[in-house]
Amino acid sequence: MLAIRLQRVGRTGYPTYRLAVQESQRHPSSGRVVAYVGNYNPHTKDAHVQVELAQKYLDNGAQPTPRVVKLLKAAGVKLPKWVVEQDTTRQKAIRNTEKLRKNQPKEEI
Repeated sequence: MLAIRLQRVGRTGYPTYRLAVQESQRHPSSGRVVAYVGNYNPHTKDAHVQVELAQKYLDNGAQPTPRVVKLLKAAGVKLPKWVVEQDTTRQKAIRNTEKLRKNQPKEEI
C-alpha cells in the first residue's frame, strides 16, 4: 500500500520536507520513493504541491498522513471521502495547572 508522507530534508536545525509517495511499510528516510508530489517549508509555511500528480495517487488509494491531508487541502486537492481529516475543534488539556507560574502566589520582597 502506498502512503503520502513528509520526508525530512535540509540542514541541521533547519528542516524542510518533501511530500513523498512511497511504500507504507518502509521508513520515510530510507524507503524507495515512487514519486515526489511537492515540498513544504515549515518556517515560512510555504507548500508547493503538484495537484494533478497528488490527485492521481489519491485516486489510486495512497493514504496521506494527517499533516499531509492538511497541506493537500490547503493546496486545493480534492480529497476522497475515505480520507479522515483531523478534528481541529479539540483543545489540548493542560495537566497540573496548579504548577504554572501564573497560578503561584505572588512573592513579596
